[in-house]
Amino acid sequence: MSHLAGHVQIVTTEHEGERRGVTITAACSVSDNPATLLVCLNAGNARNALFQQSGKFALNTLGAHHEHLANAFSGRDGLSNDARFATAAWVTGATGAPILDDAITSFDCRITDIKLVATHMILIGQVCDIRVADRKSALIYLDRHYRTL
Repeated sequence: MSHLAGHVQIVTTEHEGERRGVTITAACSVSDNPATLLVCLNAGNARNALFQQSGKFALNTLGAHHEHLANAFSGRDGLSNDARFATAAWVTGATGAPILDDAITSFDCRITDIKLVATHMILIGQVCDIRVADRKSALIYLDRHYRTL
């Protein structure tokens, strides 16, 4: 799977005052009417249950200038959850999910379905709001290395 290039993103949620954020590349558009997308998360990580409990998520698309955030939210830096969120500025989306203030694009979604497939859960979300920033170089992950496009 490391040969499959993917745009690096941070998927976030909040439930009863607890936030969760994870770096992912497994996300894509499902439909444009209604605007719907999906994200894949490791079902074996108990902390990812917060996404199910909250019923919402934000998909924050990272630019080349966000490599430090990608590392922080992937767990590579060993930061606590609070320390991860302290590495950037966040706003609250329409659903209540954390939105990265300077993301290239952020999709604020309500979860409409969850599927378990192999080791992962697939969250399907209807887009409630979109934030688009000025165009910047995208952060891509390929062959276990960050690239820019």
